[in-house]
Amino acid sequence: MKRTFILCLMIASIAGYAREYHVSVKGDDAGTGAESAPFRTIGRAALAAFPGDVITVHAGVYREWINPPRGGESDGRRIVYRAAPGERAEIKGSEPVRNWQKEKDGVWKAVLPNTFFGDYNPYVDLVQGDWFYGHGHKHHTGEVFLNNRSLYEKDSIDRVWHPEADPKATDPEGATYTWYCETDGEHTTIWANFHRFDPNRELVEISVRRTCFYPEKPGIDYLTLSGFHISQAATQWAAPTAEQVGMVATHWNKGWIIENNVISHAKCSGITLGKERGTGHNVWLNDRSIDGSLHYIEVTFRTLRNGWSRERIGSHTVRNNEIFACEQTGICGSMGAAFSLVENNYIHDIWTKRQFSGAEIAGIKFHAAIDTRIRGNRIHRVGRGIWLDWMAQGTRVSKNLLYGNDIEDLYCEVDHGPYLIDNNLFASARNVNDVSQGGAYVHNLFTGHFLVLPEKTRYTPYHLPHSTDIAGLSIIQSGDDRFYNNLFLPVRPDEKQEPPLGLVAYSHTKYPSFADGNVYYNKAQPFEQEANRVALPDFDPQFGIEEIGKEVYVSFVLQGLSGLATERVTTERLGKAKLPKQAYEQPDGTPIVIDTDYGGYARAQHPAPGPFEQVKDGPVRLKVW
Repeated sequence: MKRTFILCLMIASIAGYAREYHVSVKGDDAGTGAESAPFRTIGRAALAAFPGDVITVHAGVYREWINPPRGGESDGRRIVYRAAPGERAEIKGSEPVRNWQKEKDGVWKAVLPNTFFGDYNPYVDLVQGDWFYGHGHKHHTGEVFLNNRSLYEKDSIDRVWHPEADPKATDPEGATYTWYCETDGEHTTIWANFHRFDPNRELVEISVRRTCFYPEKPGIDYLTLSGFHISQAATQWAAPTAEQVGMVATHWNKGWIIENNVISHAKCSGITLGKERGTGHNVWLNDRSIDGSLHYIEVTFRTLRNGWSRERIGSHTVRNNEIFACEQTGICGSMGAAFSLVENNYIHDIWTKRQFSGAEIAGIKFHAAIDTRIRGNRIHRVGRGIWLDWMAQGTRVSKNLLYGNDIEDLYCEVDHGPYLIDNNLFASARNVNDVSQGGAYVHNLFTGHFLVLPEKTRYTPYHLPHSTDIAGLSIIQSGDDRFYNNLFLPVRPDEKQEPPLGLVAYSHTKYPSFADGNVYYNKAQPFEQEANRVALPDFDPQFGIEEIGKEVYVSFVLQGLSGLATERVTTERLGKAKLPKQAYEQPDGTPIVIDTDYGGYARAQHPAPGPFEQVKDGPVRLKVW
């Protein structure tokens, strides 16, 4: 009894040491961090904080790179970085620039000593990396911002004097606001075309930091970052074979929560949940003697030797963030996104400038999303919506809204499954690019095309169930897919440049595929072996999607559902993916029953097809965001 009392006293004493540190733009780093004597910088508070502590940041702009020296001990003893409730705390990777010198016709010049940039000058550093395509132009990691809008870099001063709208950009008029830079041993000079604006009277900023929140070393686990506005960092291209540094980056750690933030205007990526440098950094760029896919296999094995496992890496939560105006990805991660939850984020306007491209551009781009759940996100105007590249096993993509993406909504590349795609709305011209096998598509709404291809030149890994351990490698024969209770409501049935609508392409895949309970309208072609289906090729469902303020509505018309006999979809019904021999189940191995719809409403025993349970023949209009 005495020992128990002493132990309880010790626990209470330890808990009592947890502190709240305050940060204010009116503070002083020589202070104590108390509310009455706040620190001036978030970095100073980071040095003071230990597991269980909270750092509360008050309103203002903080121009710094936060490099946390330590993390929490567990999910229950985190270090929490939070914006003060109701206050706008901004973390910026930029600095304001004043004293612009006018040249002529809206063009101004700023001459900065190289000492202004410290040990990193983004106007020397070029965007580069594996699978990056600059299209014959140099692209610096730096950016110029006019009133929080980024200008377009050009590779000659003449293109600043005489700007032309870029037809590839989603904002052609904005693309005429341009800049160019030169650097010598002492100075960096930036010319910018601000048109009618006087930069000495407006807010003009330039990116100077490569990141905003990123620990230099791994081993910084269980951090929470909540409620900030984070922007304008000179982030580098985040290839899967490289150290991946976004404006917010977890750096090969475990158990972070990134929530309720507004993240925007990264040169490349907003959030990275990715790899560190020691297992390889742009290895293909540095060695072209073998193919990039072979390099990535080698990198994967190196990460395993470096501790890539459920116990040490991943298990992050990224939720309720708004992410936009990033030119590579909203969220990406190679290996480090495994076992994570990405939910209720609003990701939009990614890769809008289109001055460069590459094989890593999407709203969400994950390699090795093992047991990762991507649910409840709204993703539009991002080029590619969700890209699951290599080793999507145990992955579940559920209840997401994707539309207005001009490449496709979902790209599954060289995955062997099992991965589950359920209760989503796919409403772009192309919905799915499927270069994988072992997927299950259940209760989705599709308005566009599928592209279905094998991939017989690359051997890619599959894993032991719920593990990073590799069980084998194989090419993609295509097939081994399941399609149950989906709605196909094509909007553009006559686009001849696209593959056929519907599931006809799965009728003759190398590995057998399976389908039941699907509804096909408006020239969508059924899976040939599917007996239980509704197919009305001449019926136009009149699908539409409408944004009203911050809300999104869909409308369509249904017909012929009364004769369709559907069944609930369960782990038992889905079976196992062929190569991994793994069931479509929860990350903890327990069975899945798809018994709720997109909105969380209960499914009937014989459920309605598509993502909405409460529909029947006739017109439908629903709020979906």
